[in-house]
Amino acid sequence: MNIEKLLNQKVTEMKPSGIRRFFDIAAKMPDAISLGVGEPDFVTPWHIREAGIYSLEKGHTYYTSNSGLEELRFEITNYLNRRFSVKYDYKSEVLVTVGGSEAIDLCTRAFIGIGDQVLIPEPCFVCYAPCVTMAGGVPVPIVTTEEDNFKLTAKALKEAITPKTKMLIMPFPNNPTGAIMDKNDLEEIAKVLRGTDIIVLSDEIYAELTYGQNHVSIASIEGMKERTMLISGFSKAFAMTGWRLGYVCGNAEIIKAITKIHQYGIMCTPTTSQYAAIDAMKNSDNDVAYMVSEYNHRRKVLVEELNRIGLHCFEPKGAFYTFPSIKTTGLSSEEFCHKLLEDQKVAVVPGNAFGDSGEGFVRISYAYSIESIGKALEKIEKFVKKHI
Repeated sequence: MNIEKLLNQKVTEMKPSGIRRFFDIAAKMPDAISLGVGEPDFVTPWHIREAGIYSLEKGHTYYTSNSGLEELRFEITNYLNRRFSVKYDYKSEVLVTVGGSEAIDLCTRAFIGIGDQVLIPEPCFVCYAPCVTMAGGVPVPIVTTEEDNFKLTAKALKEAITPKTKMLIMPFPNNPTGAIMDKNDLEEIAKVLRGTDIIVLSDEIYAELTYGQNHVSIASIEGMKERTMLISGFSKAFAMTGWRLGYVCGNAEIIKAITKIHQYGIMCTPTTSQYAAIDAMKNSDNDVAYMVSEYNHRRKVLVEELNRIGLHCFEPKGAFYTFPSIKTTGLSSEEFCHKLLEDQKVAVVPGNAFGDSGEGFVRISYAYSIESIGKALEKIEKFVKKHI
């Protein structure tokens, strides 16, 4: 039996994640310092863990509704209104998912058919294009540049739209660049979208992780809520990666369609995680503020030191990544990362893992302790001196 011939061709042609590849190599080096994975180094706050434990003690070990616990959906809508001034009906406009990743996949499959085009600002998170391809669609990258602060511009968006355009993905705050879109930026994007039939998938998983200004959701812009699927979750802001919980909000028609896919593929998300997430929504403002403060300190240190070392670094205003240019070394992104790992045992991610436009850059996460960042910077400086 030839398994390769039997496999879906789209799967065989799909490249493995460039993020995980370097993480897996570093994991086999006991003394390596990995700044590659976007996972908070903070343990989930105790009161959230306690809520999960208490739910088990109370015997809450059964399936929930497909949409998720009603109390959790209520708290999600309350949180979004309180923090970002976006209002949803918890009874019909929220679906709880297995992380933000499932939400992205569900939204893509619900809307995208054979030949439909999806506009994706790049560099960006690695899962969007494969999800579009698996749904039969065509991912269309829109290159963002450092000159534009890695933002999506209205001009670039307008030029990319064709009669086949079905969806725009808005990955802000951005992984890997740390770029954000402020209200004025979003207003300009909204002007382009009004009057079209283009749906918006807004990945706002890093909404709480902004520095110097508050996050603005595109769903809060006039006329955008009805066409926007707002995706977020608990992994980043609440340090709950292992709990695997996210959500998508949108108008009732959209959520009804997405829920049909979810109920056949997943049924419902883990009950224990849902009870923990209720507590996270209600009682974590201080915890989030503390973690954001720590990230901000690390961000400033990393950006300042990378620039001093000779790796020009754009100042990220969101998420927990820096995206320095490594062009002065004369190495490609892949070469830089491989050689840095071999020579200094420091793992970072090549920029081209996030799209071709990421070539010439690397992603360095500051979701690690300041001690680890400091040691890694010393090693990176030694490495860079050999190549500049």
